[in-house]
Amino acid sequence: MSNGKVTNILIVGVGGQGTILASRILSYLALEDGHDVKVSEIHGMAQRGGSVVTQVRMGEKVYSPLISEGQADVILAFERLEALRWIHFLKKEGTIIINDQAIDPVPVIMGVQEYPDGIVERIKEKVPDTIAVNAMQIATDCGNAKASNVVLMGVLARKMGFDKEKCIRALEAKVPAKFLELNKNAFEKGWSVDL
Repeated sequence: MSNGKVTNILIVGVGGQGTILASRILSYLALEDGHDVKVSEIHGMAQRGGSVVTQVRMGEKVYSPLISEGQADVILAFERLEALRWIHFLKKEGTIIINDQAIDPVPVIMGVQEYPDGIVERIKEKVPDTIAVNAMQIATDCGNAKASNVVLMGVLARKMGFDKEKCIRALEAKVPAKFLELNKNAFEKGWSVDL
């Protein structure tokens, strides 16, 4: 990643999924690797299950925190529908990592719309480098479904070629001590996912 170009990562999900913590871990990692980093967080109606979008840009010199449409190298989607909603930001040769989980948005809960079927399959048709992970199940197996964000960080960190020991140090710096062992385990499981 240190070839002078800027790497753009779009992290998308819904409120309460831990997207902000994931972006903070990623930013810490990038800074530790000597990158200039810019982050933009858009919370929307996060507290009510609305979209949360974080844009993380890293490289030798980053001037703006914003990623333009079609410029994301990686989209890390914490939920299927959010992956579909933001796919137009992905570069042609980009990677999308999807937590294969459905969280009904308000229109679906109210019965106004139906949750679309076959989202992951539709994305795989458009994006050859699609990695779908049942991060919630992996996190549940580790002891807490809320650690699915760190499972996804494990997948992302390995895919992007980060040093594993630096990743563990980033967790130690950003995760509260009482949740650290659980999150280290969740990260390891994500790191081991087939890419």
